[in-house]
Amino acid sequence: MFLSPLGERLGEGVMKDEATKRARELRRDGSRAEKITWEFLRDRRMAGVKFRRQHPIGPYFADFACISRKIVIEIDGDHHAFQVEADARRTAVMEQAGWRVLRFWANQVVENREGTWIEIEQALASPPHLASPPRGRGT
Repeated sequence: MFLSPLGERLGEGVMKDEATKRARELRRDGSRAEKITWEFLRDRRMAGVKFRRQHPIGPYFADFACISRKIVIEIDGDHHAFQVEADARRTAVMEQAGWRVLRFWANQVVENREGTWIEIEQALASPPHLASPPRGRGT
């Protein structure tokens, strides 16, 4: 059993329903950079592999996850510049669960799509390694 924020006892089915509801909200309210990324990743357009949006991993939702390759793609907006420690914890949890985490700044996705896609393709083609923080400016 789990407790809700209101202290109610919840079963796993209720928790799954809540997670599904939250994932749907996150997909619906995605940023411009997330929508651009999804248009490129959806329907196995990237290296023929399937990606999911807002896939739950531990207490977090990965922006994009390729289950077969255990790769997570996170798109970080401006607010992530102020939550470096929280993002590091999030990445650590995902890596401990066996995922490789790639982080990109939202402006990088919008302004340098080709460079972003090349980096994702390289990650899909190479063996896993430790994640790196997003490069470029966080504006």
